[in-house]
This record gives sequence, C-alpha cells and structure tokens, in this order.
Amino acid sequence: MNLSLSRSFPIAKAALAAAVIACAFALACSLAGCASGGTDSTSASTDGKTLRVAMELAYPPFETKDDAGNPEGLAVDFIRDFGAAYGYDVQIENTAWDGLIPSLQSDKADLVISSMTITDERKQSVDFSDAYAMAQLAILANADSGVTSIDDLNQPGKKVAVKTGSTGDVYATKNLTNAEIVRLADESACVTEVVQGKADGFLYDQLTIYRNHQANPDTTEAVFIPFQDAEEWGIAVKQGNTELLDQLNAFIAQSKTDGEFDRLTEKYLADEKKAFDQYGFKWFFDFE
Repeated sequence: MNLSLSRSFPIAKAALAAAVIACAFALACSLAGCASGGTDSTSASTDGKTLRVAMELAYPPFETKDDAGNPEGLAVDFIRDFGAAYGYDVQIENTAWDGLIPSLQSDKADLVISSMTITDERKQSVDFSDAYAMAQLAILANADSGVTSIDDLNQPGKKVAVKTGSTGDVYATKNLTNAEIVRLADESACVTEVVQGKADGFLYDQLTIYRNHQANPDTTEAVFIPFQDAEEWGIAVKQGNTELLDQLNAFIAQSKTDGEFDRLTEKYLADEKKAFDQYGFKWFFDFE
C-alpha cells in the first residue's frame, strides 16, 4: 500500500491515511520494543522491573562515584550483578546516611546497601538480608594523643570523633562514657578532627582506619587491637518484603561459593587484602 500523501489528496482520505500510518507505527514499535516518553533504552530492564537502590556514595571503594559522578564501587557492582541475575533495572540513588532507612519506610527505595551494620535497633525499622560482609571497628588516633587501646580513649578529657548514627557512635555512646563524644556528619570530617589534633581518636571500620592512617602517617596512629566482635553488614529492605529478601539471600549464598566476592576483592581491594592478611585481620568476606 502506498501511504504517501500529495497536496491534492482529499481531506477525508488524508485523515484515514494518517490513522493507518499511526497504527502501523504503533504496531512496529510494539514488535520492536520501542521506548516511549524518551526513556533511555540502555537503562531498561529485560522485563520492566525496576529496583530502586539507596546508598550513600561516600565510602570508597564500596560506595562512591567515578570522575563523571556516576555510582561506582564494590557494593555498586554487587547490586548490579544481583539485578542482572534477577532481571532488575537497577537505579541507584545517592542518599545521605540518615535518610537511608527513611527511604525504605517512605517507599522511595526498595533496598539499601551502604556498608550498613545489622543491629537490633535497626531491625525494629527494616528487615535485613544475611550478612554480605564482615567488619571490625578500629581507632584512628592522633599521633600525640598517647592512645594505644580503646581503654585509653575512655578517659576524662579525651575527645572521640564518630560519624553520627554509625556503629562507632553506638559503641562510643555505650562504652566510652568518660570521654567527650564529638558527632560529625561524615568520616572525612572525623579524620580531619584527628589529624588536626581536635580529637584524640576516631572509631570506624578497619579499612577506613587503615587507609586514613596511610594517607596521614605523620599525624595519626592506627590502633587495630580488636575491642568487639566482627560486625555483619546486611542489605536492608522494607519490613515484610519477603520476596526481595529471599532473592537477596539466595544471591548472597551463591556469591559465597561462586567466586563473586573474590572477583570484587581483586578489582577493588587487592592491596588492602594483602595488608589485612599481614596484620592478621578478619577479611570482609571471611564468613567463618
């Protein structure tokens, strides 16, 4: 059928022809999978399921940004691999730490993966997956503080920097009752307090302490003596979302046996793994 129009084509026939063209185009798009509304075809999932992921992109190499400002890191790769396995279009939203759990409660996100420790308090608000990583707290001490153990921080006149809401904050509040607790919005601010001598120590996970001591060897000391059991990091979902939780737990279990964590370690943490082995630290993916 010739659907081209000329200036002398009768109006009624032109309208009919236009309708035929529209129908033909719609059918072609349906068969070819055309996107509508300007949707980026590169972000469309195979079956249309969208997984909204909240994370704070401020903790390299787990959750961070590349030079172009795009999400990057070990946890980013991990959740994208999960999405690929279950046919999700993964959409990552950079979210401030104190907004992560509220994002689930307000249905702005389907899950949170952001180096978040599983705690009884958080379990009252969200459901957690099985552990996908293990971590232990350590101390970044000012070089002139004289701090060589956790007990040295629990003294009158000592100032302890913590990231607000972190497990370092929880530990310090409960156990360092003789010290002054300085709560700050992010770990970089806590490190600055220690480097400048405004705080005697900063409590955070061993990797962060290791990296920041390496970056500030003259002004800091790293205290790695364990003072609590290893923490479990979990993926948080809205309470009652058992379907997503079951999928996450199945993928985590598979990742422990199929080399997923080894691949991610080699890509993002090869040097740190060697250092942890030398120190005798428990590695993030040592689940024994």
